[in-house]
Amino acid sequence: MINQRVPDSGTAVRASATALPFADESFDTALAILTVHHWNDQALGLSELRRVARGRVVVFTWNPDYSGFWLEDYFPEIFNLDRTIFPTLRAFDDTLGNVEVVSVPIPHDCTDGFLCAYWRRPHAYLDSSIRSGMSTFSKVSHIGPGLTGLRSDLSSGAWRDRYGGILELDRLDLGYCLVVAET
Repeated sequence: MINQRVPDSGTAVRASATALPFADESFDTALAILTVHHWNDQALGLSELRRVARGRVVVFTWNPDYSGFWLEDYFPEIFNLDRTIFPTLRAFDDTLGNVEVVSVPIPHDCTDGFLCAYWRRPHAYLDSSIRSGMSTFSKVSHIGPGLTGLRSDLSSGAWRDRYGGILELDRLDLGYCLVVAET
């Protein structure tokens, strides 16, 4: 990511979320985007965000209590794994204090590439180059049956029969949210 930045960008610092190399209250806001589930010590990393922020801490994350996305029918192992690694909303509240949770519906044409970004473009999940950008796919070993089932259902029209109603939606709530804590 650092190598992809435009020339003359601000300073980039490589560090661990659990030991940020900044003084207390160095920033107006601390922001973490779909990363907390990768941290070895989530509570310590969140405490570090709070320490370096003067104003607020904002975390874009996925609520592991969410269920109902059609992709789970094909790849239940992915969602079972994510439910064990994503912090609960209670964990954020316990570490950051009184947090506000704001739902973030995902637009149908989202290009970011995180797990649920292609909710209205199911064929994308068949593309290994797209899946390679989704961290959870790299952590599961048996995606073959899910790919076969999805490919078959798309080909036969069964996917459209079951889930076609979402094709009319512009955005969909899939459990993603902003967790906001004022310091």
